[in-house]
Amino acid sequence: MIYLDCAATALQKPPGVAKAVTAALRECASPGRGSYPAAARAAEVAFRCREALAQLLGADSPEQVVFTSNATHALNIAIRSLVHPGDTVVISGYEHNAVTRTLASIPEVTVRVAVGGLFDRAGDLEAFARQTDENTRAVICTHVSNVFGYILPIDRIAALCRERGVPLIVDASQSAGILPVSAKRWGAAYVGLPGHKGLCGPQGTGVLVCGDGQTPVPLLTGGTGSASLNQQMPDFLPDRLEAGTHNLPGIAGLLAGVQFIRRTGTDAIACHERRLSDRLAGALSLIPGVRVIRPESQDQRTGVLSFLADGQDCEVLGEALAACGIALRAGLHCAPLAHRTAGTLETGTLRASISPFTAPGEVDALAAVLRSCLEK
Repeated sequence: MIYLDCAATALQKPPGVAKAVTAALRECASPGRGSYPAAARAAEVAFRCREALAQLLGADSPEQVVFTSNATHALNIAIRSLVHPGDTVVISGYEHNAVTRTLASIPEVTVRVAVGGLFDRAGDLEAFARQTDENTRAVICTHVSNVFGYILPIDRIAALCRERGVPLIVDASQSAGILPVSAKRWGAAYVGLPGHKGLCGPQGTGVLVCGDGQTPVPLLTGGTGSASLNQQMPDFLPDRLEAGTHNLPGIAGLLAGVQFIRRTGTDAIACHERRLSDRLAGALSLIPGVRVIRPESQDQRTGVLSFLADGQDCEVLGEALAACGIALRAGLHCAPLAHRTAGTLETGTLRASISPFTAPGEVDALAAVLRSCLEK
């Protein structure tokens, strides 16, 4: 199988990830639940992972790094901590359902969509400036579109939010581990991300970075191993948001993934993914009837590439490619708003997404198999 669906989850991982998961299953109990060696080992692994994540993601301290089950869990905490019934929120035109469905579940929230022209950074920034006013309770923006690999102007959007005193929530699901992410530089209230995509960790892991001065609202309540007499959740992080037993094997694997990212470097990873994405786009452009949808400027895109084939149903073509051993995603990718922005809501797209482990021959094979499928 040629795996090109890393925007959904990283199937190929550094060897150290599986080793760390296995070691944790054998040797680690629950952090904060005992003073015996197995519990102490678990606490050390959890802290080392927080510490590594804080350094990678620009948090002031490891305590600001909260473990979640995925990015959706993290974004739910962030959104429900800031947004209340009747509030007004500004979002980009590329948001995932993790954001839009969560907002839709809060009564009477007004959602303003800030979008310029397609893949137009200047236009997007102008739209955020136009939509953000004294009534805005929060701005929520994805760093990178999960459909098109478009990098939004997050630094400038963050500066706008700081200037106007509006809390910013960043969805770093498609950028963490690939592009520089800094909660501190952005001054973000919250940054949410998965552990199982660009960070190469196991599924069932996610991260919420909480900005200075935030008092997040727990989604879950229960035991934390701390302040046990108090029947309210602790008022300090990370305990306030981590009720119940940790996914310690997942956290151990996530630590190994983060260590791989830091050794390799996000610049090197981004360069590799862009190079192969460009190679794929060039090959696809030579196939009659195939249209690639992506930003023109290389510095505005990552290794996520969407495309269409004239007269072909994306889902059916995706199944044909799967039957030939090519694993990619077809459809709306849980982001109908992004497709509405791009004009592909009725068709969806086929999406190929590159990882640090993708080889040039694999993207060449996708192009060759696609040509073969279309010529039948």
